[in-house]
Amino acid sequence: MSIIETRNVRRLAASALAIAVAATISSAASAQEKITYLLPAPPSLPAFAPWVLAKHLGYYKDAGYDVEFVVARGGVDVAKQVGVGNAPIGGAIGDTPIIVRSQGVPVKVVGLMGGGALTVVVGRKDRGITKLEDLKGKKVSVLAFQDTTYFAMLGALATKGLTKNDVDAQAVGPAAVANLVIAGTVDACACTPDWEVDVKEALPDAVAIPTQDAFASMAQAILASDDVIQKRPEMVRAIVKATLRGMQFVMDDPIKAAAAYVEASPSFKGKEKLIEKVLTNYVARTYKGQSEIGAIDPQRLAAVQKFYLKEGFITSELPLDQLYTNAFIK
Repeated sequence: MSIIETRNVRRLAASALAIAVAATISSAASAQEKITYLLPAPPSLPAFAPWVLAKHLGYYKDAGYDVEFVVARGGVDVAKQVGVGNAPIGGAIGDTPIIVRSQGVPVKVVGLMGGGALTVVVGRKDRGITKLEDLKGKKVSVLAFQDTTYFAMLGALATKGLTKNDVDAQAVGPAAVANLVIAGTVDACACTPDWEVDVKEALPDAVAIPTQDAFASMAQAILASDDVIQKRPEMVRAIVKATLRGMQFVMDDPIKAAAAYVEASPSFKGKEKLIEKVLTNYVARTYKGQSEIGAIDPQRLAAVQKFYLKEGFITSELPLDQLYTNAFIK
């Protein structure tokens, strides 16, 4: 065989290999199962950085899934939609099954996004707000009356002898919760750590009152229905572990995570420093504090349920194994 013929054979072999590799990649891509992940608010909010990063960095694809985020009307609505099978998995906070399970919604927490809390009350100091008791008679913006951050705020107020009738709560949607505080239209908000940063950037003397200091409300959580847990445990495990991997990425290096987040969410281009502050705040307020990443503490869950029962948010106490499982973080 001549040198030219040898070269041609090598070229053909290389071409065949390239085609085979491309076919393999194409086959792997087509093998990605599409699933809907229901979120309580738009994924464009930095509150969902672990989820956005899990998708952007390929963690969901590594697990074999093409995840599409769809937005519901708060965490309670997510739970109800997941419970009836409109989505296989969704996000709320760890308290949510306590509220909805007593209403016949068969969902559990399958992964908890941190050992802290999601809800922090942020008030305007110029309206005389420095502690929870100062919210009496005040206007407070909340995401939705069907969102668990609202119930977490009510739980915190109850520790001070206040009820929902003692505040003028206004359900305003995600775009307005912080902005109405900044504009002075309302006096305070039931905020998440990203909205806390937004308010403090505009009003440096704003006062943050973490609900966790008064009431053991929990962090964001991954929810699945009893039916999906039974029939699709490997999918649940894969999504839980990929999402927790996104949270771990943020915890390991909030600055690096902020750069990756802005890459995934170009609308924040030029706001890298703000996103660094937000993610650092999430690590401090929400993500840290677990003995094992993703695990829910049954004693804390039991305490929250007893409090909700005492305050009349629920009418009966349920066995804890109906509210959570740590089986999928392993």
